[in-house]
Amino acid sequence: MKNVVLLGSTGSIGTSTLKVVEDMPDRLRLIGLAAGGNVDLLVEQTARHQPGTVSIQDPSRVEALQQRVGSSVKVLSGTDGLVALATLPEADIVLIAIVGTAGLLPALAAIRAGKDIAVASKEILVMAGELVMNEAKAHGVRVLAVDSEHSAIFQCLEDKPAESVRNLWLTASGGPFRDRTKWPREALAQVTLEQALKHPSWVMGRKITIDSATLFNKGLEMIEARWLFGIEMSRVQVVVHPQSVVHSMVEYVDGSIIAQLSTPDMCLPIQIALCHPERVKSDRVKTNFAAIGSLTFEEPDTERFPALLLARQAGELGGTLPAVFNAANEIAVERFCRREIGFLDITRHVRAVMEAHQRIDQPSLDQILAADQWARTVSV
Repeated sequence: MKNVVLLGSTGSIGTSTLKVVEDMPDRLRLIGLAAGGNVDLLVEQTARHQPGTVSIQDPSRVEALQQRVGSSVKVLSGTDGLVALATLPEADIVLIAIVGTAGLLPALAAIRAGKDIAVASKEILVMAGELVMNEAKAHGVRVLAVDSEHSAIFQCLEDKPAESVRNLWLTASGGPFRDRTKWPREALAQVTLEQALKHPSWVMGRKITIDSATLFNKGLEMIEARWLFGIEMSRVQVVVHPQSVVHSMVEYVDGSIIAQLSTPDMCLPIQIALCHPERVKSDRVKTNFAAIGSLTFEEPDTERFPALLLARQAGELGGTLPAVFNAANEIAVERFCRREIGFLDITRHVRAVMEAHQRIDQPSLDQILAADQWARTVSV
């Protein structure tokens, strides 16, 4: 039995995690839940899973939440609440599914408390990958991937050394605008929010869905893979695979390529992370190759989707630049969702902020957080 803390329980990854836990009541127990603003769903989850501690983002809502969950449940709030949950003495693993940068401090706190962490929040490793992985090594804990792409690479690598790898291949669906004929670059300037939110393969939250449409999501994954697997950016590649059945691949120095395949379902990588190192039976994911019919692959179109080039630049130069890349994108996506800027303006904004930034090499946590804050407030 593993005791699990789930940060971000009401989002798409969080609700999928609860399904996995419900599938395996003899193996997984939820002891802590944290949510942003969806109090009603958090109350429902608390009643169903009976965690001892929960946390909500807004401190002003603690009293009302306490009344609804009862006195047997401890209610916390804010960043302090996340850190307290992440360091619960009885926790075995902390799954971090908080959108944005809010997961970084609890991730570091969990690592320093000797907890394995499962990372669904790309920003943690994008912003502070070197720092996080060094801390994990120092404290003897594992950083496990929840993204389907990184979970696939993790499964294909099986702890083989970095020098045995020629390339890591991240697969990308290509998003809703993959078809160059239907969506030439000039047409992308007219993309609406509603069109960008129609992902062809996955049902996800708003931010990650927009990032998938611009391919910023794949750029963030490139940087994440660089640190998670100790592979420099020059060996992290992207290939477009519209069917989203091959979740990613490892190309070895002898020319062999090992891939992980399955019908798209986030429950599988979540289960793999929570149950590691065991393979546990589940009937939730079943793959019918005859029904799928064919698997196709394409080069990514960096002319229409230059986010991949910006990500490679950020990952290669390193320092505080990845944090700036991430924060500038978050702000640009927020503005697009408020219909203040156009679809192509997202990339323009991020490029301009990156160009204006004075990069710091080997930054401290405070310097990373300062760069993040600067990128959120700078006017370009």
